[in-house]
Amino acid sequence: MHYINIFSLNWYNIYFMEQSIASARKPNFLKKIVQSFGSFVIDDIKGLGDFALFTIKFFYWSVKPPFRVKLGFDQLFFIGNKSVFIVCLTGAFTGMVMAYQMYYGSKLISMDTFVGPIVSMSLARELSPVLTGLIVAGRAGAAMAAQIGTMKVTEQIDALEVMGVDANQYLAVPRILAGTIALPILTIIHGFVGNLGSYLIGTKVLGIDEVMYFSKLSQLMFLEDFFQGIIKAFFFGFIIACIGTYHGFSVSGGAEGVGKGTNLAVVWGMITVLVVDFFLTSFLVHIL
Repeated sequence: MHYINIFSLNWYNIYFMEQSIASARKPNFLKKIVQSFGSFVIDDIKGLGDFALFTIKFFYWSVKPPFRVKLGFDQLFFIGNKSVFIVCLTGAFTGMVMAYQMYYGSKLISMDTFVGPIVSMSLARELSPVLTGLIVAGRAGAAMAAQIGTMKVTEQIDALEVMGVDANQYLAVPRILAGTIALPILTIIHGFVGNLGSYLIGTKVLGIDEVMYFSKLSQLMFLEDFFQGIIKAFFFGFIIACIGTYHGFSVSGGAEGVGKGTNLAVVWGMITVLVVDFFLTSFLVHIL
């Protein structure tokens, strides 16, 4: 009986010792959450620092010869000319939809003649630069990341460096300059087509008097509204091109890495446009 008690006690001690070891090895849930959050913050801060250094390199190489003028015009054609159709399509339907919405809302208070200036002001200040920025981020930003990322994984960028050509100057600078120039031009096109669509729907379909339409437009629309959208477009073009080229240079891991870099370029490009738009609006409404 004595031996049975000793055996039971030993088994009891061994069992709870194993449970204690297992509990010690099992990761604490709260600790795991804190570690994951800390890792996320550190990675983001490191990425933000790398992006800032990348942007500083652009300013350095953009004023240092040789100047890649031909490459710049090629990228301007790709970002600008190749985006005209989709920008016009988006602008036309945006203007027409807004004309419908503004008309049925303003008609309730007998202010349907204000459809023209309301649509025009909305396009000039906000919708044209933002929608154009989102279009370019989805189209050109993705292409930049994919092109440069493919060159990175196939070691073409290493070949450029071996030949004494700086990859940032050869690949990033022309794309960023072209994006900064192209987006304001595309924004103007978007706004013009949007206003044309609003005019056609407002006067030809909804029956707003043309004289009153243009009269209210000239009274309430000012150059400050136009300049606000153009200033936003300059910033959006620069940011989108920087993000697209940065994620292209950051690609690693073959074809899967190229896809991931392209996805990040599109997502962060669109998010940044919307976030920066808020801060630019808060700033510009006080100085314009």
